[in-house]
Amino acid sequence: MGDETGGRLTRELIAVDGGECSGLLFDNPVVGLEPALTWTLRIPFAPVGGDPVLLEIEWLPDTTTGWRHLDGLDVTSKAFADPAEAVIHHHGHHRYDRADVTITTQDGPSVTAAVTLAGDLDGLGPDEITCTAALRFTGITVQLRGVADPADALRRLAGHTDTTGLIEIDDPRGIAFRFGPG
Repeated sequence: MGDETGGRLTRELIAVDGGECSGLLFDNPVVGLEPALTWTLRIPFAPVGGDPVLLEIEWLPDTTTGWRHLDGLDVTSKAFADPAEAVIHHHGHHRYDRADVTITTQDGPSVTAAVTLAGDLDGLGPDEITCTAALRFTGITVQLRGVADPADALRRLAGHTDTTGLIEIDDPRGIAFRFGPG
């Protein structure tokens, strides 16, 4: 993976096409988590040493009016899981303490994200990573207790964001309802 400061990996991290942006409307009544819409970014990088590298940022709180207005989403997470979780996947996963994420532009389902991560918690990679990536909005998953059909899922989603232009898409796992651009 390079030297202990992530030198080689830092120099070789180049964002490539194929990234995704998606939403998740989720709750967990067992632990008292009320329904909330969050965003996830998956940014692939060119392989390093022949091995894949992926940046994944989950649990970005929704600060938008809808999936067609993601530009302007601006989230700073000052500590891991407060609120976002940023991880680089390369020979395992490497957690980052801080994440700054901004969706700078959007054209239909295409969005551009500017990301800076800092504070390699596991001491295995570069201390700071900065990239800009083109991503494709792939949809929103609704996974709520008590939701039994797509119409109810879409109704519940509409209570959190504008659903105009979303259509039901298959969830291959069969555990949730998914809606993507129509």
